[in-house]
Amino acid sequence: MELKDFFAEHPRAALAFSGGVDSAYLLYAAAQWGADLRPYFVDTVFQPRFELADARRLCGELGAALQVLPVDILSVSPVAENPPDRCYHCKRAIFSAIAAAAERDGYPLLLDGTNASDPEEDRPGMRALRELEVRSPLRECGLTKDEIRQLSRKAGLFTWDKPAYACLATRVPPGTAIGRRDLERTEQAEDYLARLGFRDFRVRLLDGCARIQVPAAQLPLALERRGEIFSELRQFYSGVLLDLEARNE
Repeated sequence: MELKDFFAEHPRAALAFSGGVDSAYLLYAAAQWGADLRPYFVDTVFQPRFELADARRLCGELGAALQVLPVDILSVSPVAENPPDRCYHCKRAIFSAIAAAAERDGYPLLLDGTNASDPEEDRPGMRALRELEVRSPLRECGLTKDEIRQLSRKAGLFTWDKPAYACLATRVPPGTAIGRRDLERTEQAEDYLARLGFRDFRVRLLDGCARIQVPAAQLPLALERRGEIFSELRQFYSGVLLDLEARNE
């Protein structure tokens, strides 16, 4: 099946929209094939501000009416407690909020941007999507991440080379309760490193310290700027550590 066939069969649907590579291309493709796809962005403390800004920018460029749904995700106890299956409870809450809003708006089918490159094992988040009967057209049509990036570049979407981004909650070790301050300092630290020119990196919480993970090609930059990085991040963490095991790009 190709995307045009999917949208011919399902011309009206809601989309869980993150402003990332996959959901951005899916929204673009739906418009190209004449489908009515309504994007919903769930705004929680797990999403940094740039994600919402990117979502608004992309929808503005495509002429799509973005719906922003505020959700207090830390009020969901199994999420805030951060057990190993936190992602299941988080996805369940987020997609339930989208499904409820979409139903009120007259969109009975809910889609997401999972692609054919995403792992197929029984991950907690994927289990939640199956339970809520969320469809993944990119995966169903066999489109891989590389193909989606190429198609996005050809379409002129600014998201085509956007690095993959996991929510801020993934910076807190499983089993450690998630607090707002943990998320705030993570966002501040990562915003700072992004301004220095780092890409596709993470600042993880480790016993009160910041554990910085960067791709191998960016290790020299981290060492070159280590003094100022330490000075900036020391405001938010008890220590600042650079992981010499490079992050896979």
